[in-house]
Amino acid sequence: MRMAVPVTVASVIEKSVPVEVTTIGNGEAYTTVNVKSQVDGILQQAYFHEGQDVKKGDVLFTIDPRPFQATLTQYQANLAKDEAQLKNAQEQLQRNEQLYRDGIISKDQYDTFRTNAATLEAVVQADRAAIENAQIQLGYCTIRAPIDGRTGAVMVQPGNLVKNNDVTLVTINQISPLYVVFSVPEQYLPEIKREQAQRPLRVEAVIPQDPGHPEWGELTFVNNTVDAATGTIQLKGAFRNTRKRLWPGQFVNVVLVLASQPHAIVVPSQAVQTGQQGHYVYVVKEDRTVQLVPVVPGPTLNGETVIAKGLAPGQTVVTDGQLRLFPGAKIEVKTGL
Repeated sequence: MRMAVPVTVASVIEKSVPVEVTTIGNGEAYTTVNVKSQVDGILQQAYFHEGQDVKKGDVLFTIDPRPFQATLTQYQANLAKDEAQLKNAQEQLQRNEQLYRDGIISKDQYDTFRTNAATLEAVVQADRAAIENAQIQLGYCTIRAPIDGRTGAVMVQPGNLVKNNDVTLVTINQISPLYVVFSVPEQYLPEIKREQAQRPLRVEAVIPQDPGHPEWGELTFVNNTVDAATGTIQLKGAFRNTRKRLWPGQFVNVVLVLASQPHAIVVPSQAVQTGQQGHYVYVVKEDRTVQLVPVVPGPTLNGETVIAKGLAPGQTVVTDGQLRLFPGAKIEVKTGL
């Protein structure tokens, strides 16, 4: 008499399972700004440390403001002088206007006074415009953070001469929120578009070194073209990343949740075996013998495999000990594991 083979078993169950696409992606800064000088001058001081988080409006650098302050002072002096000349010209115009009406002075003389006043008025307007521009240039001597983010390496140290729109002084990456960029086969594109039209699609990012703490985001971008070379479509998920666990350039495992498959037949993944004729499972019969049943497996999720064809809910399948089994073999269910 053959001895019973010790095995572990599990029940075939019916439940709803999510339809997912698994791929690899990498982090991308939500916004990247290359900070440059807008004026020529000596870089005077840096007010942050490399790799520091900064807020929008924080002072990053100062450029020696003295030449720009001197120019502003000169334009302000020019304005004061020209305003005095304009006032005198306007008073002369008023005095001679009545003389012209009385016929004491000629029209040519009157036109000269009027032209002189108009000319000086234009000069004063030009002076005011020059002062406004000088104030703007002086303001550029203080370089502030344009966004919230984390600074990179300082590319130009204080004491160096910088030029307008020349080299990048520092790069700021906004990493909270942050994008995760990934690509999926184009065959999923119709389903992604259909599901996204109905509801926001969730994206899961799993750090390989810390798989037990995934980050969740939302699909926000579907590229407008399929890459003909790879047959894939690029997508982006936006993550709040408040704990800053995700980083620009970091590789992560990405799971895009498309839908939920109701009434799916599910077994533990270790129950599904592969033989020469394809996939199969051992089903436990009422007399404690086993029967080899061919199956058509579907997606695998969290240690469970969807069975598209071959099993029904309520059946019992072998999950461990299959190597010693054969059709009709007697089993003994191991307990206390």
